[in-house]
Amino acid sequence: MIVAIPLSFATSWMLDVLGLRITLILGAWLNMFGALVRFLGTGIFINPAAQFPLVMFGQTLAAIAQPLVIFTPAKMAALWFPDNQRATANTIASMANPLGMLLASLLSPWMTQTAGDIPDLLLAYAVPACIICFLATVGLRSSSPPTPPSASAESSGSEPFVQGIKLLLKNRAYLVLMLCFGSGIAAFTCFSTLLEQILCVQGYSNEFAGLCGALFIVFGIVGAGALGLIVDKTKKFIEATKINLSLCAVACIAFSVVSLMPQQKVAVAVVCSLFGFFGFSIYPVVMELAVECTYPVGEATSSGLIFVSGQVQSFLYIVLLQALSKRLADSPLSTCGDAVLSWKVPMLVLGGLTCVFSCVFVLFFNTRYRRLEAEEQATYRTNTIKSSTPESTPSEGKETAD
Repeated sequence: MIVAIPLSFATSWMLDVLGLRITLILGAWLNMFGALVRFLGTGIFINPAAQFPLVMFGQTLAAIAQPLVIFTPAKMAALWFPDNQRATANTIASMANPLGMLLASLLSPWMTQTAGDIPDLLLAYAVPACIICFLATVGLRSSSPPTPPSASAESSGSEPFVQGIKLLLKNRAYLVLMLCFGSGIAAFTCFSTLLEQILCVQGYSNEFAGLCGALFIVFGIVGAGALGLIVDKTKKFIEATKINLSLCAVACIAFSVVSLMPQQKVAVAVVCSLFGFFGFSIYPVVMELAVECTYPVGEATSSGLIFVSGQVQSFLYIVLLQALSKRLADSPLSTCGDAVLSWKVPMLVLGGLTCVFSCVFVLFFNTRYRRLEAEEQATYRTNTIKSSTPESTPSEGKETAD
């Protein structure tokens, strides 16, 4: 998070100015080097005093690569897919990241029974990073297809980067979207970061907390896939976002309540699943909505600022919730160890914040679909030109020859 925030602006500039190919290849190489450095940092030939700094250096390289990759779905969808496939393409690309996180969270406990297994785990992470780097370097030949799939793809990122930032900050609808969905990202981050600490107070095991986190991601991916297909067919970006964000707030409030109850595994698991299904699933749609309400600003710029907003609010939310937590003198059900904290007030505050920002979005967000309108106008002009161009008939051609 600390590394990603300042690099987000540079990544947005790279995507909109230098293009997809260079950005993705650079991200793949940084990710590969980060994975290899982390693995080498655990080697027996490395000075023990240098192992931790070396591993952290590798982790920093991987963190630098993160925005170079996760900022690309909206840009990729705009350049490579027509309007009836963009939301689905964005969904598939965006959900690849949480799917990888899920696989890593399942693989790590299985591979690491002792501290001596950590080098094997880091090697297992380095191998796919090397393969992906090779595929990106060899396979990515162009930032865009020879024939643009839509009229908007021809002018993608037409506004200069700095001018685009200024336009975004003057766009009321975009500011509402950036603030409200940034709050949603912060709520998801708090959920995934603090889940084990919250549930262990009521006697839930770390394994159950991991299961809830997995359900959150799995149902989020399922919901994103369904929502992407629906939005591609209906173009109801605003309606889909408002409905899902509202239901996400309800799920967050429900989690704030059931997480404080002992022996309610089914209820907690169901609420976590619904939280992911309604909340996690709107991420790709919001990225597309951001492009629609800010066109012709570059896709990476509009989606990148939302990511920055989410990261900043995530930091503030986590600090706030931890400050509101209180140490419990007695908690007979706790499986937390020595430090047992009460999360009652923080959870209610999180639910309240999610509800407030959802209401703000529902009440105050409204926008035109600028990109779709531009594509319709371009299509109309093209059809008009074609219909006004005279076509010679066979008889006219014969007379001309005579």
